Amino acid sequence: MPRLLQKLEQKQKLAPRQVLQARLLQLNTINLEQTILKELEQNPILEEVEPEDFEDKSMAEEILDEVDAPVEDVYTDESSYYLDQEKNDLPLPDRSSFIEDVINRMKDYGLTDIEQEIAEEILWNTNDRGYLDTDLVLIADSFELEEEDIEPILSVIQRMEPKGLASRNLKECLTIQLEDDKNSLSFSIITKYFDDFMHKRYDKIKTKLKCDNEQLHEAVDKISRLNPRPGEGYADNFQIVIPDLIVREDGDDWLITTNDGGIPELRISKLYSEGIKESEYSGKAKSFVREKMDSANWFIEAVKQRRITMVSVMRAIIKYQPEWFSGDMDHLRPLKLQDIAEEIDMDISTISRSTRGKFVDTPYGVFELKYYFTDALDLGDGRVLGTFVIKRELQNIINSENKKSPFNDDTLVEKLKDKGYKLARRTVAKYRDQLGVPVARLRKEI
Repeated sequence: MPRLLQKLEQKQKLAPRQVLQARLLQLNTINLEQTILKELEQNPILEEVEPEDFEDKSMAEEILDEVDAPVEDVYTDESSYYLDQEKNDLPLPDRSSFIEDVINRMKDYGLTDIEQEIAEEILWNTNDRGYLDTDLVLIADSFELEEEDIEPILSVIQRMEPKGLASRNLKECLTIQLEDDKNSLSFSIITKYFDDFMHKRYDKIKTKLKCDNEQLHEAVDKISRLNPRPGEGYADNFQIVIPDLIVREDGDDWLITTNDGGIPELRISKLYSEGIKESEYSGKAKSFVREKMDSANWFIEAVKQRRITMVSVMRAIIKYQPEWFSGDMDHLRPLKLQDIAEEIDMDISTISRSTRGKFVDTPYGVFELKYYFTDALDLGDGRVLGTFVIKRELQNIINSENKKSPFNDDTLVEKLKDKGYKLARRTVAKYRDQLGVPVARLRKEI
């Protein structure tokens, strides 16, 4: 006989305005304008402010009330330069990023609303190579969950195409791509003897797995055809780069301008707002107007919050990289997303959204915001440098080599040692690979 049961469950779900703020924050300037125009079409309560209709208190001044920065730091006429002078002649295709495409495909996996939100947090915290760029426990903490609670969601993401996306390390990435054939020699090598494989200790592998040269060769060849960087090839490569921020020196300070002066300013339609006050609507009409009015207010607030966040992130980056912004472009301090998150008291996923695919126009050129983030390297002699410095020096050494007799990795190690950077050969090989520089034999010219 069926019984009635009473069950108490606690579920966490982001508020609609939080979802909207996160969605707008991850858009670049072009896509933000498209989204605003689309919202103007769909919401009759929302209307564009004509230049002659500006009230005494502009949105820029409203933002000034909430952020400790000059009004010019957030919104000025200068920010319309790119839009007015260049973008008028450019087509605006409906582009979506690789991460957005994956998020859209995830909707077919039957996840609950909260699981979908967690999945999006994971995806927005992957780097350009497709690896998870933060500890899973930090994402779990932001949802007040344990790490093991969100591992099943991570597992779903990792087994989508491209397989291995959001992996935490190379071993996990390769294992996922081989798990459909768990009885294969390749799978055993990666899961049991990964360290031997990475150091090419093939004799040990043959002894432990009792295989011959031919079997080992086939297994290694299969592994070499796997994708060690599932995010590459899907990068958000736009043909046209329009900076989201403009940074200019202003005496001893920096003027930070959001490059969205050509984006429509928004407000609530006076016709509908006065209609609500005068009780002109009733029943379903009243519910509809109130619903659209709430949606419009959230949208206006989200656009304003995006500006505040972008300026705050850029100002924190400048604070952490004073040498670079003083003109020493060969120097970047070690900097992580978590450092900026702690500096401006925001979640690390918010910082990731703010920097991914966003560009800043500086006196030294246009750079992606993620350019300013670099890992730390302990040289073992008390010095801790950003890997950017090492890579820049390595690139200079390679550029100066004789192309008829290029330096191999052992020679590069010695050259860096002469410069005061003592590194292991495998570290140098990794940095060379990250710079997109092939091995010596492939750099040789006749």
